[in-house]
Amino acid sequence: MTAVKQIEASARAQVGKGAARAVRRQGLTPAVIYGGGAAPEAIALDANKTRLMIYGGHFLTTLFEISVDGKKQRVIPRDYQLDPVKDFPIHVDFLRVAAGQTVTVEIPVHVVGQDASPGVKNGGAVQIVEHALEITVEPEFIPEFFEVSVAGLEIGDALEASAIKLPKGAKLTVGSDATIVTIVPPMAEEAEEATAEAAAPAAEAKPKA
Repeated sequence: MTAVKQIEASARAQVGKGAARAVRRQGLTPAVIYGGGAAPEAIALDANKTRLMIYGGHFLTTLFEISVDGKKQRVIPRDYQLDPVKDFPIHVDFLRVAAGQTVTVEIPVHVVGQDASPGVKNGGAVQIVEHALEITVEPEFIPEFFEVSVAGLEIGDALEASAIKLPKGAKLTVGSDATIVTIVPPMAEEAEEATAEAAAPAAEAKPKA
């Protein structure tokens, strides 16, 4: 089950570009909580802590409990904007989530087992077709990543989405036959170099006339 992280926030009385700029001058990041059948709620977050959370990774797939002046609610980030020059967060959107509700998120794919792939040992290369997979899932069961092993794969072999172990109640938004990773043959130049290297010792060993 996904761990729920805590965020402290304060309510914003005013909204709009001018109000947002004033919030940023105070070292805060303006944000909005929406959804769940309730009215949107304007809040402000500590800018430095928000930046660390975003750059720490998995921000858009992390379930948070936001405490706004003592009132707690569960949310998941849906979007954020960064300053194009200084790369600090200038706005964050959060979606309220209730028990049993599902969200759609992208989960990164991590490939392992290259050392145990005959295809890789014979000069093939791992080609990742899908670097991330989109799923619908309850926020409590969002995985950090999907691990896919290419151990035992030969050149030309592939793994499909059906090989992914999904968390409880999750569904892929792509077909189960979608290719995730494949072992491709070596490039033509690499193959020629390998052939030349293999032929060189034989040529050296050939007796002179």
